[in-house]
Amino acid sequence: METVTLTPKAQPDLYIDAENITPDAFAGKTAAEIAAFHVHEGNQTGLLGTYFDVSGKAGATAAETKIVIKGDVLKVKYIGMRMTAGEILVEGSADMYIGAWMEGGRIHVRGNIDAFSGTGMKGGEIEVDGNAGNYLGAAYRGDWRGMQSGTIRVHGNAGSDIGTFMNGGTIIIDGDVDVHVGTHAEGGTIIVKGNGKSKIGGQMVKGEIYVFGTIDVMMPGYVYRKDVDLEVDGTKATFAMYEGDMGERHGKRKGEVIYGHIYQKY
Repeated sequence: METVTLTPKAQPDLYIDAENITPDAFAGKTAAEIAAFHVHEGNQTGLLGTYFDVSGKAGATAAETKIVIKGDVLKVKYIGMRMTAGEILVEGSADMYIGAWMEGGRIHVRGNIDAFSGTGMKGGEIEVDGNAGNYLGAAYRGDWRGMQSGTIRVHGNAGSDIGTFMNGGTIIIDGDVDVHVGTHAEGGTIIVKGNGKSKIGGQMVKGEIYVFGTIDVMMPGYVYRKDVDLEVDGTKATFAMYEGDMGERHGKRKGEVIYGHIYQKY
């Protein structure tokens, strides 16, 4: 695997849309060709090389290309958007929409990520050593298609509205989450190893949410069914199983109603 290194220069005045920072776009390009890629700062079009020193070389394909970003990119959006293969390592914190609609490959961020990261994700893996903002793995505003496949693992905390309209894939939060988890979900798995607040699983008709810590307010549309012994992400424990959201219409499979499930660890 070949590596392209982007070293940020001075922070821009406005936020940059840089959806071409992907292994797919970099594959087969020289450092000079990558530095000549267009990016958008506000309503102005500039060159990637204006904001980053570019070194190294890309592989022949996306799968053979790794991008290393040396430091914080707090005003750079859409890193890794729609990538299908390869790797991106951000050695600092990143802005919004990192890994949005990605289909494959791996993104590792050693700092924090902002809102809408992994939105509409279709495959691949995102790992974040710090915290995540709101709408992690959720649908884009006005859309009803959230995360569909892949894995997002956050070692810190996450904000509100994670997994909205999710219908596949797995989100794992090692810390706490804010309100609205898995709202409108039609599938997928969310694991919260810390504490949750309220409105967990609201309008969820299918899928699983596991909470290892406390839930401030359980949704009234969920009914306790039984205790179950499970192994969840390497942890064996007893969980209270709830079914819901009873306020929604649910499909059937082989004559049995399909519900969303919330599991809370004892």
